[in-house]
Amino acid sequence: MTELLEMGKVSARGQIAIPVDIRKEMGLEEGSKVLFFLEEDTLLIKKVSAQTWEHITRPLRQEKKKIKQEDVNSIIHKMRKG
Repeated sequence: MTELLEMGKVSARGQIAIPVDIRKEMGLEEGSKVLFFLEEDTLLIKKVSAQTWEHITRPLRQEKKKIKQEDVNSIIHKMRKG
């Protein structure tokens, strides 16, 4: 993939236009989904495909199967103490 560096600007409504060269390189079209990762002062935007979403959510779905409804309150209390 080509390295591109472009600058954008946040609108009053919090919107950012992705520069055309980057949209073309990433294959982003109207309706494409992106995922935002924030770590301290760094924001990463990742194109999301059906496969990507499946990969990201797989661990959550697997853990969900291990939790019983009656255990939810105790898990929440443990996480809050954390």
